[in-house]
Amino acid sequence: MLEELYKNTEIKMQKALEVTRNEFAAIRTGRASTALLDRLHVDAYGSMVPLKQVASVSTPDARSLVVTAFDRNTVSAIKKAIETSDLGLTPNIDGSSIRLGIPPLTEERRKDLVKTTRHMAEEARVRVRSSRRNGIDLVKKLEKEGNITEDQRRNLEEEIQKLTDKYVKDIDHHLETKEVDIMKV
Repeated sequence: MLEELYKNTEIKMQKALEVTRNEFAAIRTGRASTALLDRLHVDAYGSMVPLKQVASVSTPDARSLVVTAFDRNTVSAIKKAIETSDLGLTPNIDGSSIRLGIPPLTEERRKDLVKTTRHMAEEARVRVRSSRRNGIDLVKKLEKEGNITEDQRRNLEEEIQKLTDKYVKDIDHHLETKEVDIMKV
């Protein structure tokens, strides 16, 4: 029972870290990355579908992306999705492919992106701490019900705190790496 509670707490913290990694991957750093388009949805076949379901994305070089539609009829919908996104990219249609040039970032835009990543990291830390709080609350409830001893409660609280520290440190490491990546010209 205690091990299950610990595992559930760890799984929630892992999810918080994974969400943060995905959010960081979607932030443009001035270099082409297929992850930039991961969160885009395209109005195709009468519904909103992820871009990955209607096209493949590749990086021919460090400053461009090529989106190749599986169905030629979806090219205009893909173009519209890119234009209406907050990515600031201008699509150029070339048959069933769309070329995207990745412009270099200005210093001001880099600083804005660093602020955004710091905010995302703080949200992730809050999610991890929330998981810790929920886990510790459950441990205290088990002690109150008489299912575990005070020593067991204390030990599990310490283990959950160690887990929290580990995941917060991981988030900080990813933040530091992303900041360096963003500020690199």
